This record gives sequence, structure tokens and C-alpha cells, in this order.
Amino acid sequence: MSLYLIGDLQGCDAALLGLLEKIAFSPSRDTLYFLGDLVNRGPSSDAVLRRLMGYGSAARCLLGNHDLHLLATAHGARKPGRKDTLQCILNAPDRHAMLEWLRHQNLAMLEHWGGRPLLMVHAGVLPSWSVEKTVQLAREVETALRADNYADFFQTMYGNEPEAWSDTLQGPERLRVIVNALTRMRLCTPEGHMEFGFSGQPEDAPKGYLPWFAVPDRLTANASVAFGHWSTLGWLGRADVLSLDTGCVWGGCLSALQIRPQAIGWDSELVQVRCTQAQKPGE
Repeated sequence: MSLYLIGDLQGCDAALLGLLEKIAFSPSRDTLYFLGDLVNRGPSSDAVLRRLMGYGSAARCLLGNHDLHLLATAHGARKPGRKDTLQCILNAPDRHAMLEWLRHQNLAMLEHWGGRPLLMVHAGVLPSWSVEKTVQLAREVETALRADNYADFFQTMYGNEPEAWSDTLQGPERLRVIVNALTRMRLCTPEGHMEFGFSGQPEDAPKGYLPWFAVPDRLTANASVAFGHWSTLGWLGRADVLSLDTGCVWGGCLSALQIRPQAIGWDSELVQVRCTQAQKPGE
């Protein structure tokens, strides 16, 4: 049995198929963990969703900002963007099935392999959130997405305020901060104030801001946190940080980190395929 963490697909089904062939994936034996942004920008978002749906419990998926954008657009809360490539889903005869499957995916996932927690999110985790709190807060958003009135959630999901977390937050503002941290954040201050306009190299971050994983004494430092979302950061493999968005749709690679649990801890191997469906750089 093998476990794989896979970075941002963004509608690149050919690259996904090539990667699955390279790792000799078997849905009866292996489990794939996708770190969000399954759709958009690439040419085959519908094929990606159908493929993942077909794998059942062998494919466990996070929601990224592009996935939430698809859901919001489909429910009239967001206008399609100029660079979107989502019409293949929005016009598909099985549109409803794909959207229903998507809104039941996760905002965070937690596994324990070899005694060390592995927390998976799409973008980042605020420094004041523990592993357990991150999962708990993600469940609040997941509950809203799975409620009967879920379409109302998208009407208040967007915005950059509040820019920091407070335990006193309630209602739409509370959910918005959770969504922004888990699906949009790259940088924050040591106090947890988020910044959303930056997508470059960490050393070029605006004054006062750090990559969220570089904040001293963040409460998730005792875990391995796997994430995507930051294509210019690329692959980063540390005991506490696993960055797996390697810019597939922008001319880079699609990456999978194979995890092999052992009696004590786990070891890993990075597997990559070059994407042949690259778009012009951008987010």
C-alpha cells in the first residue's frame, strides 16, 4: 500500500494520467491525497473531476480557492473570470453530480503516520491555530458547504476582511477568515494578519510579512503540514513543511510525494511529470 500527496492539478488531466501511470497507481491498493485547486486554468477540469469521482475513497481531496470559485460561479455568487476554463463543467450534462461531489470535499485533512501528525491544507495555517483547531475550524466551513442552504454561503464568502483571526468572530466573518487562511494565504505577520496580493518568492515578501510557515512559534510546528497554492515557491520538503504546488499548469511539473509508513516515522519519495498543457504564468 502507498499513500501519495499530490499538488495543484488545475484541470491538467493529461498530466494527472501520466503521473498515475508513473507511480503505477491502483485504487484498490493506494490512496491519493489531493491538496486542492483541482480545477481551472487547465483545459480538462471536467475530466479531472470525473476521474477523481470514479476513484471513490482512493482519492481524498481538499478544496482550494479555484474549486470554491467554481462553486460560487455555478451558484451565481461570482462572475466567471477572463482566464477561467470552467465552462466544460458548467455546461456539462453531469454538472450537478460534479458540483455536488465537489462541495462535499474537505478544507483540511489530518492523518497520523508513524506517530507524527500530517496536516493537509490547500494554502496555509494561521500561527495561532493548533493542528486540532485547524481541523475543527475547517469543519465549520464544511458544515456550511453541506447544509441545505449552502448556496447562501457563497454570497458572503469573498473579501479580505477581517484580515486576522479572533475567537470572538461569528457568522460570515468567522467563516471568511477560515476560508481565506486555508485557501488563499501565503504571507502573514507574526501576529497573524494576512496578506493576499503577493505570489512571488518568499525573500521578496512585503516588509513585516513572512511566509506563514516561517512565523516563529507557530502552533503547527510539531506536525508536518502539506500544502499547495504557491507555485513560485515550488517543492519544499522539510520535516514540518511539505510544499507541493510545482506549477503544473504554468509549465512546471505535477508532483506526488509518496509516503511509506514505517514502524517508527515514515519515509518519502518525490515523483514528478512534466505538464504538456501549460498556460501562460499567472494566478
